[in-house]
Amino acid sequence: MKRVIAGIAAATVTMTVTTSVAAAPVQAASADPITALKSQFVAGNGVKFTDVTTLVEFAGNTTFLKRTGSFQFGKAGIVASDVTTKVTTDDTSRVPKSLMWMLTSSDRTIRIGATSYYSGGLWEPPKGKTWLKHPHGMTAGWSGWCSQLVNAAEPATLKALITKGKRTGRTYTGAISFGALEKVSPWLRNAQVIRLSREEKTAVLRFTLTLGSDRLPRRLVTVYPPRTHGGTEPGREDRRLSVETHYTGWGSRVSVKAPAAREVANMGKREPSDRGGGRG
Repeated sequence: MKRVIAGIAAATVTMTVTTSVAAAPVQAASADPITALKSQFVAGNGVKFTDVTTLVEFAGNTTFLKRTGSFQFGKAGIVASDVTTKVTTDDTSRVPKSLMWMLTSSDRTIRIGATSYYSGGLWEPPKGKTWLKHPHGMTAGWSGWCSQLVNAAEPATLKALITKGKRTGRTYTGAISFGALEKVSPWLRNAQVIRLSREEKTAVLRFTLTLGSDRLPRRLVTVYPPRTHGGTEPGREDRRLSVETHYTGWGSRVSVKAPAAREVANMGKREPSDRGGGRG
């Protein structure tokens, strides 16, 4: 009888050890934000986001843009996006002139693959049409350059933030140059109105990224200087742009569809560096 009990005890210990060893990689993987993000890359799933852009300066803060949008995922990452931007202030006197010319009105951008569809904003489609189609378009129209330039739903971008950030609990705080971010982020490369100069690439963007208990991005705040956005106006060297983004609905069904063909005018075949409206 003692031998039987001893055998059962030994088998129990063996099973416990085996189970613990097998579970360890799973637990480690779930604790890794990059792995957690990639686990979301299921065709037809996605995430929603909202962000607010504020001009920060000694004289006070001016919130002037709000965006709502969604990313649709495929097996390799983001395959489509739908972003609507609204100008939220009537007093544009404090907003930099280098930005306001891009913010004539609210706009919407649908991007599927590398093709963008623009509605509103600076672009005016021909009579009877609502959308302009561009084969190498920007991720969020002209206003995208004044909004969130960091996309935490990109694995390489998320990795860069975590690598460069100082961790406190589930929050990472740090800084990254525009040049370093540009190398890893398709979102930033395709948000640019004008290609960054060598000097502008050295400009530093500061960030605070907070993850949820599931290790997925929940809140991202970025702050960056005006020299990446048309220079600094005399007497306003202190100003910064601050963008706060919230991610919700990870794993929800997202379906981004192109506008009806009858509503679309084609901007023609252009190079990636020429995305319309004189963008160079």
